[in-house]
Amino acid sequence: MELNIRIGGAAGQGMETLSELFGKGLSRLGYGVYVHRDYMSRVRGGHNFVQLRIDPELTPRTINNTIDLLVCLNEDTFERHQHSVRSEGAILFDPEIFKNRTVEGGHPVRFSRLAQQAGDKIMSNTVALGALLKLIDLDLAIFRTLFRETFTHKPKIIEPNIAALEAGYGAVEGTLDYPLTTADRKESQLFVQGNQVLGMSALGSGCQFVSAYPMTPASSIIAYLAQKQGDHPIVIEQAEDEIAAINMVLGASFSGVRAMTATSGGGFSLMTEGLSLSGMTETPAVIILGMRPGPATGLPTRTEQGDLQVAVYGGHGEFPRAVLSATSLTNSFVQLNRAFDLAYKYQIPVVFLSDQYFADSAQTVPPFDFSTLKRESYLMKESELTSPYRRYEPGNQGVSPRARPGQFPGEVVLADSDEHDANGYIIEDAHQRKQSVEKRLAKGIALASEVEEPSWYGSQTPEVVLLGWGSTFGAIREASETLHQEGHPISQIHFSDLWPLPTEMLTRLENNPAKIICIENNATGQFARLLQGETGIRIDYQILKYDGRPFDADTIIKEVLRHV
Repeated sequence: MELNIRIGGAAGQGMETLSELFGKGLSRLGYGVYVHRDYMSRVRGGHNFVQLRIDPELTPRTINNTIDLLVCLNEDTFERHQHSVRSEGAILFDPEIFKNRTVEGGHPVRFSRLAQQAGDKIMSNTVALGALLKLIDLDLAIFRTLFRETFTHKPKIIEPNIAALEAGYGAVEGTLDYPLTTADRKESQLFVQGNQVLGMSALGSGCQFVSAYPMTPASSIIAYLAQKQGDHPIVIEQAEDEIAAINMVLGASFSGVRAMTATSGGGFSLMTEGLSLSGMTETPAVIILGMRPGPATGLPTRTEQGDLQVAVYGGHGEFPRAVLSATSLTNSFVQLNRAFDLAYKYQIPVVFLSDQYFADSAQTVPPFDFSTLKRESYLMKESELTSPYRRYEPGNQGVSPRARPGQFPGEVVLADSDEHDANGYIIEDAHQRKQSVEKRLAKGIALASEVEEPSWYGSQTPEVVLLGWGSTFGAIREASETLHQEGHPISQIHFSDLWPLPTEMLTRLENNPAKIICIENNATGQFARLLQGETGIRIDYQILKYDGRPFDADTIIKEVLRHV
């Protein structure tokens, strides 16, 4: 059986470290793990929690809000989450910080006192991990190894932490009545966060320059890549703002280097002039847009799918672009690589839409195969050169032959942000303007032939079709499977490529009597409106969530059953 564990406390109590070590250890033991982080926008205090969903056979796709075990690093956690614990569940807590309270189903362990005895009360989280491992009947050996691996740069804290781990383990008598079933998976697997996967994909895609200004939830992509500068040919630049960041990316890309930036909604708004500059100069650019609730600063550490419209329509003027997203961590590895490939093949900006839920969640996944990633430069070869070189020659389907400055001695590479002719010189002629616009838009027609159709799951003759995009995939998939098992003919259609909008599969919905329900993490149904505007397909109902929290399968099931 699967096990759902929630660990709560204040910022600064070490939940991130605890969940990282716990998740890695479970991964090495062969379990499938999904970890979701819920945290406030502050360094200390407030209330944060992490939730782990653990399965001995399969890797969970999403969170489950009914929990089996609640670990309370403070009393506030008990107040907030006690009602989410199922009736047979258990609560692990420190009785010294619970004032005159009886905790039904509780397992008292003196986290702070045992941590102090081991060397420092700051290790209370390590004591809690030891107690947690005893409750679910897991051996300490692999976790001792993990502490030694994780803190090699801080050797003085290794043995005290192991002592704290063992103290917590020894403080618990017996195990739960529902210990975690032994995992029988033998193949190797990774335990990674969404933003780490995007960093891996960027490196595997040949990215050599990243410029960005830190903005949650995209900041950890930059932090991850910055750590890799010594091992890979990549330069990371923290710009003074997002305007500078996008312009640096365009400069690097113009010089022939694969380049990327990463930001959130407010930063992307500042980048829209640079986005249009990319469109006019036909300079490739990859922009990761990690969505969070807006407008303005909104909820900086929460999740939402609220920036689809600005990704598709942002910028001034008309120029082709692609907007991609991903359904899972594994899918994101491929999708970000496609973003690079499309950007450099068609010389356009490509926006990759992520969100806080995807960025900060962690999961066990099979090792990635970097050999499958495309890394073609698309720079013209000497054999293709016709002198004099004309940067904006109409080319094939509007794609001009692209050379970097200095690539061919004696040939000038000229670009201009004003309207220009095939050589790159500024023009104001009406006829030339019309030709230039049509030349750029022709790339969009070619690009549309490369978009990937959404995935179709479930019944081929459904009574209900659930539509979604991006990170809602796991929750919708689990909901549709549960509903199907309960006798409801359900289909799920899920999009990763968002613009140009793939429409071939949608023809199956024309004149289809099934009810179509679109599920989105926003308040206005942005994808539903895009879909209806581009195809005319009716959307019968919408399930919208805009409280800054992600969907779970149970919420979707309840809402779907209201309409069927």
